[in-house]
Amino acid sequence: MQLKITNLSKTYSNGLKALNNINLEINSGMFGLLGPNGAGKSSLMRTISTLQEADSGSIMLDDLDMLKKKDEVRKLLGYLPQDFGFYPKVSAWDMINHFAILKGIDNPKERKEVCEALLNQTNLWEARKRNIGDYSGGMRQRFGIAQALLGNPKLVIVDEPTAGLDPMERNRFHNLLSEIGENIIVILSTHIVEDVRNLCSNMAIMNQGQVLLYGKPTQAIDDMKGKIWVKLIDKEQLEEHRKNFRVISTKVVEGKIQVHVYHESQPDASFTAVTADLEDVYFATITNK
Repeated sequence: MQLKITNLSKTYSNGLKALNNINLEINSGMFGLLGPNGAGKSSLMRTISTLQEADSGSIMLDDLDMLKKKDEVRKLLGYLPQDFGFYPKVSAWDMINHFAILKGIDNPKERKEVCEALLNQTNLWEARKRNIGDYSGGMRQRFGIAQALLGNPKLVIVDEPTAGLDPMERNRFHNLLSEIGENIIVILSTHIVEDVRNLCSNMAIMNQGQVLLYGKPTQAIDDMKGKIWVKLIDKEQLEEHRKNFRVISTKVVEGKIQVHVYHESQPDASFTAVTADLEDVYFATITNK
């Protein structure tokens, strides 16, 4: 199974170029789509999931033209949007059963078996009679995955699924995504670098509607080896360092500013080499001008 996106572009009526000639090949497994808010990730996800039209380009799922055969695409697609709407006063069981009917699972016995299996898979079976409005954020996201898996989809899209989750719920959600991503294509769209580092064997980094980097996280990190340098400075020195060096990220450490600088060799004797990670790759990519 392969998703192939070729020369995909989309400009909104206000003139915003949300997608600018996107080219990607995504195979079975977990694929991470990284980028800041406004990078074009959600626009790409909505276009793949048939919720909006593209201006130009193509999206193929093996031999299926996803831009022309939307009804067929929807039979193969599972989607968990960033803002997943639900009826707060309806139980999880009634809601998943309703979604299953909408998905075309008409046989009551089959539908019961499918819903039971999905609620067990997402660890919600014991809470199936509770109203979804009473669920925690993580439970709602797991329910969102349950509905996305109805109908045995070949492609599942999850858009910013772990934003706002506590560490335990995030870990549960990671385990669930890893499980479902073994045999199908799962696209994880996020601005959280750690999610991609933990889950995805391939990724792309987007910003301002363009793909800036495409490949394996491990290879991208290897390519940064020996090029990331760190230094602790006073706050008053930051502007000077931004002028003199390519500062890709900063954070406060014990009252001082720790700067990460991208440079092919040691910028000067005051800098120390640091082992690059995916966060360095991300910041170096989106700040590259």
